[in-house]
Amino acid sequence: MVKRILKLVGVLLLVLVAVQAINTVRYKPQNTASRAVDLPPVDSAAVAARLGQAIRFQTISKVAGQTERGPAFQGFIDWLVATYPAANRAMTRVMVGELTPIYRWEGSDEALEPILLTAHYDVVPVAQSGLADWQQKPFSGVIADGFIWGRGALDDKSAVVAIMEAIEALATSGFSPKRTIYMSFGHDEEIGGSKGAASAVAYFKDQGIQMAWSLDEGSMILKDVIGGLDMPVASINVAEKGYLSLDITASAEGGHSSLPPRDTAVSTLAAAVTRLQSAPVPGGLTGASKEFFDALGPHFSLSKRILFANQWFYRPLLEMVLSGAPATDAMMRTSKAPTMLVGSAKDNVLPQKAIATVNFRIHPRDSIDSIISHTHEMIDNPDIEVAIREGFGNEPSAVSDKDGAGFRALAQTFRQVFGDLIVVPGLTVAATDSVHYSKVSDNSYRINPFVFTGEDIKRLHGRNERISVEAMGLAVQFYGALIRNGGV
Repeated sequence: MVKRILKLVGVLLLVLVAVQAINTVRYKPQNTASRAVDLPPVDSAAVAARLGQAIRFQTISKVAGQTERGPAFQGFIDWLVATYPAANRAMTRVMVGELTPIYRWEGSDEALEPILLTAHYDVVPVAQSGLADWQQKPFSGVIADGFIWGRGALDDKSAVVAIMEAIEALATSGFSPKRTIYMSFGHDEEIGGSKGAASAVAYFKDQGIQMAWSLDEGSMILKDVIGGLDMPVASINVAEKGYLSLDITASAEGGHSSLPPRDTAVSTLAAAVTRLQSAPVPGGLTGASKEFFDALGPHFSLSKRILFANQWFYRPLLEMVLSGAPATDAMMRTSKAPTMLVGSAKDNVLPQKAIATVNFRIHPRDSIDSIISHTHEMIDNPDIEVAIREGFGNEPSAVSDKDGAGFRALAQTFRQVFGDLIVVPGLTVAATDSVHYSKVSDNSYRINPFVFTGEDIKRLHGRNERISVEAMGLAVQFYGALIRNGGV
């Protein structure tokens, strides 16, 4: 009897190994080669010089609700007109939200739905405490060591300039699109886009304009960022996480710190935040997260391919491994991060209220209501108040079609311009103006055509922001090719 059982176990193990081996052999990258094309040459040095000029306009967005805008914003708008005369002659322009330009390049075929290319030209402030660590002054626009330096070089004036450079070249050559193409350049993306992108969307709705697809920032070509992959990865993000900040408040009588009770508002709050932080929001390889890793899986080494090819067996192990790194964990679930604390105004006074602000980036499988319910459940204290911080809540986006015409045009263009790379659908874990533009787009995609390393990612909103001269030339070629591929 024992021998028969052992024999049966052996057969089952052989079947298991055979099934996994067959699945792994079949689990291979699709043939995604694109036909080689001759790309128009670009004077990268001249493009770099013009980006340097754009960086010198200190178009800084500081805080949500900011209304005061210095002359730099109008100066940048005027600069776009003066610097790109052919583009401005070929297109019409309206201004919305006072400082956000919408360009329209009319196509010859009215039956084709238009497409929308977007970027923003406002930038985040530069921390005064870190000025000494900048290799070049943050608004100098200096070109040195093969890079253009300054705030906006990566986020996101480089995209504005690259788009306008491409259109200037196309218009000068006599090209005109069959499909109408819109451009929208927001002036307040860094503080939520409530005046810029939101006004653009209101304009499109008022005009009855619906886009076939739109393209915004949100990802990039990742090089040596994802461990185990030798090829660069173009993550065309098909969805964007929602945004929610909750104020968690504990109340107490207060009083003098020399006679403290066993529990104060601060200690009660600390216990609540600890309980909340110790319980991750349930996640896993589903939806947009699964599509991202399924597309990457065939490109990993054999040992990892076995896991991805046999998720029916290894999924718990795979999810545990992916949850171990912040970047991949954020792809699989709603993230949470305590970011602000408020207590007493004086060191010897017990506060009557202690408040912690927790920021959530909501995965498309979740919602604001489900995250509030999760927060109450994890804190498990009816005396703790949970409230949405004013102006800090929006739902995650819909998931766009990874097989749609827009995605195909983007994938084709990336391969034509950047050569051999992996193209996958991804998820934007931060916030972009697409939260607005997606309301007037059948599909919304999020990626900038720049190669980023781990070192480059640290420069976003950080010190020594820069982009290479070569990268700007490739970006101009990308947008030019994209307009031809997606706009005809």
